[in-house]
Amino acid sequence: MSPVYRFGYTLFRLAGIAFFDHRVIHKERLVQDEPMLVASNHVSFVDPPMVGVCYDDDIYYLARKSLFVGPAKWFYEQWNSIPVDQENPDFSGLKNIIKLIKAGERVLIFPEGNRSPDGSLQRGEAGVGMVVAKAKCRVQPVRIFGAHEALPRGTCIPRPSRLRIVVGHPIEFSEEQLANKGRDAYQAISDRIMDEIASLKLPDGI
Repeated sequence: MSPVYRFGYTLFRLAGIAFFDHRVIHKERLVQDEPMLVASNHVSFVDPPMVGVCYDDDIYYLARKSLFVGPAKWFYEQWNSIPVDQENPDFSGLKNIIKLIKAGERVLIFPEGNRSPDGSLQRGEAGVGMVVAKAKCRVQPVRIFGAHEALPRGTCIPRPSRLRIVVGHPIEFSEEQLANKGRDAYQAISDRIMDEIASLKLPDGI
């Protein structure tokens, strides 16, 4: 970790414990030492840092391109952020993700694209399937519980809450699945990822 990343990592980890009683369920399933696309549901602005601190080392994130202006640009770069233009989407952001995974990194992505308005799961986007097919990588599914209560969409002040992150087993795709091209094939990969995220449940009493 760079010093700036480590500072943010430590700050968010302590804040997660203090404000959200942040806990990781099935942490032993996290793949810490190989390239991986980490796929999570998306509910709140707290999702990226709260997933990131589950890992022992740094990972990469996606961030709106509009945030990369002025002094903030330097900080986002230090925090391993990949600029993505949501208003004028192109393949540059996806290519950067593929390049990082092939270089041995872990990248966090939200297949749904946008934050859920009510905390329920939405359908994943086909572009995520294309990343998996091109990078030929495994996918680590994780599901966040409690983020909607902590910082729902449309609010800016966090609320004390219980935040839990449930980790699933890495998803393997066959060579045949990864070889298929076209929107339908990529959507099928994305749908399977969302199905795996949906299957992750919060144990009783946790």
